[in-house]
Amino acid sequence: MPKEFHLPEIAESVVEGEISKWLVKEGDEVEKEQPLVEVITDKVTVEIPSPFKGKILKLLAKEGDVVKVHQPILVYAEEGEVDGQVEIVEKKAEERIEKVEDLREKTVKRSERVLAAPAVRKLARSLGIDLSLVKGTGPGGRVRKVDVLRYYEESKKEVKLVEEKKVEKVVEEVVTQKVEEVGIRRIPFRGVRRAIAEHLRKSKEHAVHAFHAEDMDFTEILNLVERLKPLGDREGVKISIFHLFLKAVAATLKKHPEFNGRVDDERGEILLYDSINISIAVDTPEGLKVPVIKNVERKSILEIAREVKEIAEKARNNTLKLEDIRDGTFSVSNIGSIGGVFAYPVINYPEIAIIALPRPRKVPFFVGDEIKPRYIATIVITFDHRAVDGAHAARFLNDLKALVENPDLLLINI
Repeated sequence: MPKEFHLPEIAESVVEGEISKWLVKEGDEVEKEQPLVEVITDKVTVEIPSPFKGKILKLLAKEGDVVKVHQPILVYAEEGEVDGQVEIVEKKAEERIEKVEDLREKTVKRSERVLAAPAVRKLARSLGIDLSLVKGTGPGGRVRKVDVLRYYEESKKEVKLVEEKKVEKVVEEVVTQKVEEVGIRRIPFRGVRRAIAEHLRKSKEHAVHAFHAEDMDFTEILNLVERLKPLGDREGVKISIFHLFLKAVAATLKKHPEFNGRVDDERGEILLYDSINISIAVDTPEGLKVPVIKNVERKSILEIAREVKEIAEKARNNTLKLEDIRDGTFSVSNIGSIGGVFAYPVINYPEIAIIALPRPRKVPFFVGDEIKPRYIATIVITFDHRAVDGAHAARFLNDLKALVENPDLLLINI
């Protein structure tokens, strides 16, 4: 028999997705693992592969529709059962249509046998009223003059209401035209932008956002980047301050595991993880995407640099897989790649915390009793105050600062 294919679970905390683009149409024969549909969620745009080999019978959602996880989105028949089963389904559908038509005919015939006196029928004709629509209050359901007049008055009220709505619509259209005349464009709130908005709204609704900031001296880490450039060139990767910062964050998370986790609101639990999987914010033409670098604590700086490059390219080329966006435990937003003194990032819910890396700025800075030119950045951590306290955040940034300002400690396994 034909089967329904439901929208699968795409990632943790993702409960719905927008049908961005159908990659098949009704009647298509598909192979296993063939992409069926492109779906936009609050985390990524992803192609859903087919778990079956067979024929697409019916698409149950249109492009632009938002569907829930586990909601049916198409009907299919597996290979070998297509022809016979489709005929059975079509025959049953035809039988249901015939029953509906028979019922409609019987309803029409009953309406022709309305009980009413000739004078009442004449009154109804003069007012242009179909007697079958009038509820009779006389004996046996007989329609009386008062019933016809009551129906007529109610109809006039409905007509008036319809006319008023038409006027409102015309006024709205005129106002819209005037607004557009002064240079305002209306852009549909959908796609990746709508998905991002929904994810951020959920974060603000559930997590209790709190912030802590610390100035850090990045002079030595910038010097280290310069020293590592030849090594990166030999390995075919460009090492940057961001890669060393990720290494420092992972080392700090090992010392402060209370930040490396998620909040499970449904079960009322805080989940702390052994693996450090850092979600990184990637700016793309479609909007912000947040892929995950897995097991950062085990990776060298070279491996981190190579993986960041690969996964960022996948995000920009819209080729991220489901495994690329799952299991994040902490987030880092590299705002310095664009510019900015500091930022208060929104938690990548349900993770516990996110940290922002701005561009270090050259300023006069006290080193001991001397003023020297140094590269300083204000590092801000946003954390869910339900899971950790301000004192935890202060200690976390203190230990991160020690690694940033003494970056040779990060070279143990390069």
